[in-house]
Amino acid sequence: MNNDIARFNMIEQQIRPWEVLDGQVLALLLEVKRENFAPMAHKALAFVDMEIPLGKDADSDQVMLAPRVEARFLQNAAVKHTDKVLEIGTGSGYMAALLAHQAASVLSFELDPALAQQARANLQTAGIQNAEVRQADGSQGALADGPFDVIMLSGSVAEVPQVLLNQLSIGGRLLAVVGEDPMMRASVITRTAEQQWQTSEPWDTIAPRLKGFPEHNRFAF
Repeated sequence: MNNDIARFNMIEQQIRPWEVLDGQVLALLLEVKRENFAPMAHKALAFVDMEIPLGKDADSDQVMLAPRVEARFLQNAAVKHTDKVLEIGTGSGYMAALLAHQAASVLSFELDPALAQQARANLQTAGIQNAEVRQADGSQGALADGPFDVIMLSGSVAEVPQVLLNQLSIGGRLLAVVGEDPMMRASVITRTAEQQWQTSEPWDTIAPRLKGFPEHNRFAF
């Protein structure tokens, strides 16, 4: 099966059934070649309904999220061409590429130096010029570069830090997977006023943890 057929099947069999129906998002998934962002060892899995390992270590939890999760996040973000976007957790750079096609600019933080370097190379190969990858801990955001219209956490957290919510513009949206395994929900948090945020939790999913974010205290009795 060639990549174009596999990509079409991914959209029709995985993504549409997950209520991703936005025509612009679907067109973008056809345009941006997901296989070019998958690691060489796992390119055959680029269109499979699963997370793709990115780390070299067997126990690494660095992954490309499942295609349907990426697509649903992209739809919920409702990115406009004037938006300034912050992504935390670059991974392979695929989500940064998708966001860059829709936004004015994308700033993406990746903690792992090797992944950050590979993501930069992937974005350059894809011809993406409005996305910057920084090798750094993004858990505190990028105050000097904000405010942002969209902040996307490409992984899960126990809770969303207030420091990130404060970096949203009025009307800006933060998207993250929030909770504890096995009960996590996709959260879309919109800043509606200077000191007011509104949260929706439109769907359930599970995603690996983003490093650098605090966990809830666990008490043993």
